[in-house]
Amino acid sequence: MADSFLFLLGCVLAVLLVASAIGQLLKFKAGPDGPDLTIENLNARINAWWVMVGLTALAFSAGNTGVVILFALCSFAALREFLTLTNTRVSDHWAIAAAAFIVLPIQFIAVGMNWYGFYSIFIPVYAFLLMPIVSMLSGETDNFLIRIAEAQWALMISVFCVSHVPALLSLNIADFEGRNLFLIFFLVVVVQSSDVFQYVWGKLLGKHKIAPKVSPSKTWEGLIGGVVTSSLLGASLYWITPFTVMQAVGMSIVITLMGFLGGLVMSAIKRDRGVKDWGHLIAGHGGFIDRLDSVIFSAPIFFHIVRFYWDIH
Repeated sequence: MADSFLFLLGCVLAVLLVASAIGQLLKFKAGPDGPDLTIENLNARINAWWVMVGLTALAFSAGNTGVVILFALCSFAALREFLTLTNTRVSDHWAIAAAAFIVLPIQFIAVGMNWYGFYSIFIPVYAFLLMPIVSMLSGETDNFLIRIAEAQWALMISVFCVSHVPALLSLNIADFEGRNLFLIFFLVVVVQSSDVFQYVWGKLLGKHKIAPKVSPSKTWEGLIGGVVTSSLLGASLYWITPFTVMQAVGMSIVITLMGFLGGLVMSAIKRDRGVKDWGHLIAGHGGFIDRLDSVIFSAPIFFHIVRFYWDIH
């Protein structure tokens, strides 16, 4: 496993080196006329990817515990970003505090303990019932349904869905012992690369918009090109998974489509709230949710498909 991990890390670093070289070359060619905003944004994104890849590699090298902690921190940041766009009031602070400092840690601790019977129902059952009870005790009833629904949706998206990424480590797959980290690598690389390929194909061939009122830049040409290209990438990575080549293609299609639809849903929420990005923590990328939105929607589906067909219960 160590040799495969180092090989994959080397491939990722090589891609980043090439991207950095291209970014700096474009910046140099821009000359003294002033910075080009597109080039500056590109270089900011590349620099942010260096940091994110470094942190991810560090977490992966620390083993399962490091991965669970990494995604717990990402989940906390995503929850904070989501809640800033909701209609919560002072009367909801106890419920929000419980979500961030009790529900979130318990969820990821249960994931780290491989306690599927608990973490699979803890948030959608117990936390969903607890939050409105806590808020109700304040006596504030104005927009109560809206406030609670938004807080519950924040918890579902930012904590429950995100926790299914490290939950992949708990799966017991025949002849795949000790290699579950590669399932996370497969999921993240295929879904994130699909976002990039959709952007590229959309710029090159995009003419027919899918949902112009939600995301004007999304086109059918970009979607098809992105799904096909990332599925080919997924097929090339079959050797690090328990899948055959065709199974890897099928899984890639499912998770990229879910990632695309998830991105549209999150874009609709941002438009409803009148913001461009969920946050500004990552230079050139917006917030954590801006980077995680595709993975957020694809992770639970990927987890349960793998668990149903490959896990030895």
